[in-house]
Amino acid sequence: MSRTCELTAKAVMSGNNVSHANNKTKRRFLPNLVNVTLISEALNQNVRLRISANALRSVEHRGGLDAFLVKADAKELSQRARLLKKQIAKKLAEQPAA
Repeated sequence: MSRTCELTAKAVMSGNNVSHANNKTKRRFLPNLVNVTLISEALNQNVRLRISANALRSVEHRGGLDAFLVKADAKELSQRARLLKKQIAKKLAEQPAA
């Protein structure tokens, strides 16, 4: 399982530990990933995702998973999230017509 957020594509970054003597050693900056279950109102189902804590705040700020995915750029989303985005868009397109 890769250390990448499924919604924002945040991934591992690399950098240096710098000591007081200015010695540099390589290190990794890991994203704060959490396993969450989000509810999709359009699909009427629960969705399990591995997202960053920052992305979770963004989802709540935008008003839920459906609203986040509608506005999200498909290039940043994981394969599963792209599929969800398509399903939600299809479901939302059907609702006003019915």
